[in-house]
Amino acid sequence: MRAYTAGDTDVPLLEETIGQNLERMVAEFPFHDALIEAAPVAGEDARRWSYTKFNDDVDRLARALLAVGIAKGDRIGIWSPNCAEWTILQYATAKAGAILVNVNPAYRSHELEFVVNQNGMRMLVAAPSDRNSDYVGMAREALAACPGLQELVFLPDSGAEGLDAGVPEHDPELTYAELLKRADDVGHSTLKARMAELDPNDPVNLQYTSGTTGFPKGATLTHHNILNNGYAIGELLGYTEHDRVVIPVPFYHCFGMVIGNLNALSHGAATIIPARGFSPAAALEAVQDFGGTSLYGVPTMFIAELALPDFASYDLSTLRTGVMAGSTCPVEVMNRVITDMKMKDVAICYGMTETSPVSTMTRRGDTVEHRTQTVGRTMPSLESQIVDPATGEVLDRGRIGELCTRGYAVMKGYWNQPEKTAEAIDADGWMHTGDLARMDDDGYVVIEGRIKDMVIRGGENIYPREIEEFLFTHPAIQDVQVIGVPDARYGEELMACIIQEPGTEPLDADAVADYCRGHLAHYKIPRYVDVRESFPMTVSGKVRKVEMREEAVARLGL
Repeated sequence: MRAYTAGDTDVPLLEETIGQNLERMVAEFPFHDALIEAAPVAGEDARRWSYTKFNDDVDRLARALLAVGIAKGDRIGIWSPNCAEWTILQYATAKAGAILVNVNPAYRSHELEFVVNQNGMRMLVAAPSDRNSDYVGMAREALAACPGLQELVFLPDSGAEGLDAGVPEHDPELTYAELLKRADDVGHSTLKARMAELDPNDPVNLQYTSGTTGFPKGATLTHHNILNNGYAIGELLGYTEHDRVVIPVPFYHCFGMVIGNLNALSHGAATIIPARGFSPAAALEAVQDFGGTSLYGVPTMFIAELALPDFASYDLSTLRTGVMAGSTCPVEVMNRVITDMKMKDVAICYGMTETSPVSTMTRRGDTVEHRTQTVGRTMPSLESQIVDPATGEVLDRGRIGELCTRGYAVMKGYWNQPEKTAEAIDADGWMHTGDLARMDDDGYVVIEGRIKDMVIRGGENIYPREIEEFLFTHPAIQDVQVIGVPDARYGEELMACIIQEPGTEPLDADAVADYCRGHLAHYKIPRYVDVRESFPMTVSGKVRKVEMREEAVARLGL
């Protein structure tokens, strides 16, 4: 049987813009909670928006954007940790016909200026400076260095209207409150006219892929891409207007703004922001205080929540589901999430920014094995296939090859990079993920790693995940990543990078080799072992193996 599946097509795709979808939800659920920010500043009360109030604030900001001259297709950057204004801007730009550019809050001047120039950004909305980042200073540097950038808007410290970020009141800088005042110059009819010009296939969002080599690329996503993907995920999770979704993952990534905001708000559900950045205690407090029914995170977030000394004191009885994505979840963690956190329907989602992002997902009722050993089945209205990376031939089920995705979720392309787009999306519309995978007889997909992570030792192809899964069974190993490092004789050798369980005997290469013998072929036994406190991670929860390889090469003098 060929390694190809097509998702269900029972539910028709939404043929509306993000703004139209929001207004439909407002008409259905005007007084339901849409957005709750748990604690914008320590000691303050939560801020809450009903669907009606949220839509009013979105419209006010959208009218303000029109008042300062934002045209259809203009790029507006958002450079901020999670806050209510992030979500409001996400929807305001969609109504105004602008393209929201997600800027990683960890970026520094050089990276910021690259992104601003690469897409010709017109306006940058930035957080006030904090102890981690001088957003104000770096934004001003970008304004001076980037000729297309015309306005800076600084968000308030707590989001409370009228509280500025301590910036001067002169052009081309505005506080958020000052920008909102401009809305008085534009009537509702003008905004309605702009919305009437928009098409679901218009670009609405630019997300820069982290990239392991060279500069990041801007994945261009449309209303049709991300609204339908968010909605489909919610359908598979069984979301209704009664759900309350706690979102501790970053908005600037698809996980937060699509799997989180667009998913929940297209179902009349509530979105809950626990904190500006991830805090395990804040996430559980948000579930407890606001009756969260769904909780999101990468596996390391759930591990941190379960490890809280007072974990048992939190009331998580309202939880039933959630989304785990970013990397493989160990079986023990999944079992505790299902039992101790009451998340019996928790789903695994897999995808990439370029596919809006989710292309495969587990379903309610799937076994623990499905949720720990696979990334589920093909999403509705999408197609998946496994191909030989060298020939492009579709493989038989059970064989390892490159996973490809096709359908509504595939991006328009990389912004102003047609050559890079052509490398990623073939002539038949298949997005080549760069991930090694296999498909079982039931259509479930197992990710074996990145093509570039595959280790070739003495002519043998080695897939690190197989070794990682075995080493996870060692009682002293809490987490493990296997990488390839250069070797004069074999081309590459294996290194196991290990985080140990607290209080266990230190592991070395000999101890790991002894554990592997008789269970793994000799060429799959790691030659090197690196015991570490943590792994370098992307904000989406993926381990940066490239960085670990570079560190290993330098340390070992290879």
